Amino acid sequence: MRTTVGIIGAGPAGLLLARLLHNAGIDSVVLESRDRAYVERRQRAGILEQGTADVLRAAGAGERMDREGLRHDGIELRFDRRRHRVDFPALTGGRSVMVYAQTEVCKDLIALQLREGGPLLFEAEALAVEDAATDAPRVRFRHEGSEDVLECEYVVGCDGFWGVARNAIPAELTQVFERTYPFGWLGILADVPPSHDELVYARHDRGFALLSMRSPSVSRLYLQVPDGTDAGAWSDEEIWEELERRFETADDWRLERGPITQKSVTPMRSYVHEPMRHGRLFLAGDAAHIVPPTGAKGLNLAVGDVVTFARALTHREKTGSAELLDTYSETCLRRIWQAERFSYDMTTLLHRAPGATGFEDRLQLARLERIASSRAAETDLAEGYTGFPFG
Repeated sequence: MRTTVGIIGAGPAGLLLARLLHNAGIDSVVLESRDRAYVERRQRAGILEQGTADVLRAAGAGERMDREGLRHDGIELRFDRRRHRVDFPALTGGRSVMVYAQTEVCKDLIALQLREGGPLLFEAEALAVEDAATDAPRVRFRHEGSEDVLECEYVVGCDGFWGVARNAIPAELTQVFERTYPFGWLGILADVPPSHDELVYARHDRGFALLSMRSPSVSRLYLQVPDGTDAGAWSDEEIWEELERRFETADDWRLERGPITQKSVTPMRSYVHEPMRHGRLFLAGDAAHIVPPTGAKGLNLAVGDVVTFARALTHREKTGSAELLDTYSETCLRRIWQAERFSYDMTTLLHRAPGATGFEDRLQLARLERIASSRAAETDLAEGYTGFPFG
């Protein structure tokens, strides 16, 4: 099998890249190790930055998002039983975010790819990327019980942290930067309408809490818990009681309860792999970087990567110049490090570290007071949350 761009992974990054290339008249093949049903129900991110929503619309994949997604023009910060709303459009010149689950993005892009795009092979496990430093890289993969080879001009690894693409970059050429956090998020899905019409980020002496949503009838909520926590160790009653404590306000706001349909624990880490390119192999998304979910940046960073690659390859096809491809890693990393900074700031602003001192508690409150009282500080948060420009 032969193509121009071999894409490993049919998450939102790989699927969007295939769509962008199709619209530019560039052929591709997408290899996905899981079956279609798994990809379409894999719960991950749910917040789309302004730029991500705009890219989906421009790619022809935004119709259902605009019909069913929930535009959010702000978030609420809670601390010391106080409530402070951050108004995104007023602070950013009209920018906002969209609540639209990754599962729905994937469904939309899969439907488009199967109807209009190039081959999308499910249950096709990539085994290795070979000859990445040459002009003819190859992806060795297993599909329908036998091994095959995808011959490409370029390979883009959108196969996540545990995928094979990153392993094709020689270790002596790489640098890894990472930080692990001593806490995680206990997340639940509940069949109950959200108790607030925008996301609520709560800093509490007992730990962080987040009120989010998947739809007008389904709530998504999170609690900070110690690293290594077993989600099954928390009863439904304990979860609701703890959420009520951490979201407590001085007014009459109350948290609505409902049946919990899913529990899971998400670990927290920051990770960057440099470079993101080796020869004709390009990394995108979690294959190259991970952020703690506090800043809602993971999916959006992956979108930025594939937009950058698609622009660079289109430029090469039109002009013959490889300049943008040659600077792919540097271009992506400038945005990635800003997102890493923002996600780290949000995480340390709102989570209480184990053994935190009274001094550290007061610093957190002072930082939150600064955001609530300074338009400059509030604008910095709003600009970061709604998204940094694509390179």
